[in-house]
Amino acid sequence: MKNLLSSSSDVVVTGAIWIERQDGSERFLGKGRIQLLELIIEHGSISKAAKAMEMSYKRAWDLVNSMNAQAQKPFVITQTGGKSGGGTIVTAEGIQAIAEYKALQNRFRAFLSQENQRLL
Repeated sequence: MKNLLSSSSDVVVTGAIWIERQDGSERFLGKGRIQLLELIIEHGSISKAAKAMEMSYKRAWDLVNSMNAQAQKPFVITQTGGKSGGGTIVTAEGIQAIAEYKALQNRFRAFLSQENQRLL
């Protein structure tokens, strides 16, 4: 590749990871969904997590529903009403998904770094 470029210092190899259905029909996990899960953990609320991402509540709810429907066990559980006013919990499965995605992301970054070194 570097022999094809006028100056290899002008380019870098980049990319992003999405986990989706094999037929490409539906995305399961990606950077934004992981961020949404982390913000739900932080705020205890889909609404507050959506606001922190500058996303509509409906969009956040749709993403949570999509992840829950595709996962073997739900990643997010909502609790309504009561004295505490309800809230949202990221399940152990959701926390595991975050950890596994981040590990995959780290391996991907290492791959990108190796490929960028080849361009030098």
